[in-house]
Amino acid sequence: MPKMKTNRGAAKRFKATGSGKIRRSKAFTSHILTKKSTKRKRNLRKSGLIAGADRKAVKRMLPYL
Repeated sequence: MPKMKTNRGAAKRFKATGSGKIRRSKAFTSHILTKKSTKRKRNLRKSGLIAGADRKAVKRMLPYL
C-alpha cells in the first residue's frame, strides 16, 4: 500500500500540541486593522484550537500529524 499524501496547505496551517490537540492561528489579522481595537488585535495573535466538528476533516488531511 502506498504512503498517504499530506495536504500541504493544511500542513502549513495546523500543528499538533503535546497532548495531541490541533492548534491553529486565528483569522482577521492581515488587513483593515485600524478599526479593530488593540485588545482585539492582541487576542488574535494568540493561537486557538480547532473545533471538535472539524477534527475528523483535519486528521484526514494530515494523516501523519
